[in-house]
Amino acid sequence: MPIVISNASPIINLAIIGRLGLLEKFWEKIYVPEAVWKEVVIDGEDKKEVAEIKNADWIIVEKVKDQNLVLLLMQNLDKGEAEAIALAIEKNADIILLDETDAREAADIYKIEKTGVLGVLLLAKLRNEIPNLKQEIEKLKIKADFWLKATLIQDVLKEAGEIPY
Repeated sequence: MPIVISNASPIINLAIIGRLGLLEKFWEKIYVPEAVWKEVVIDGEDKKEVAEIKNADWIIVEKVKDQNLVLLLMQNLDKGEAEAIALAIEKNADIILLDETDAREAADIYKIEKTGVLGVLLLAKLRNEIPNLKQEIEKLKIKADFWLKATLIQDVLKEAGEIPY
């Protein structure tokens, strides 16, 4: 079973559009560091999607051992992103779920494979778990106020076979 680490954004945004279950379907377990759990569940306790996240027993919270690495990463990233990358390194993760550009660039430095909300939704479309990727992207933009570059959306819709090349 692959080891998958997630930052807050993919979990929150998939929950907002009703697609949190895709993470369990694809990877069975998702590991999050304590800072991400705090950001999602404790700081976000007033959001309606938090109950579903809290009840997802397949989301496993882990403490990051290398706090020096976390401090180093926090020079450019927030605590959740820093802990997620540090945990991915410690657990020799197969993939990390990240959406923010700075965090994705840091993952590249450490040669950690990554994807984000859009990548999860593309995988869902390719595996016939969702009928229409464009609709899911629209939900993300409207319900989650999720910003995406138009060129990125076009590329992903082409890859999904929803628009021609």
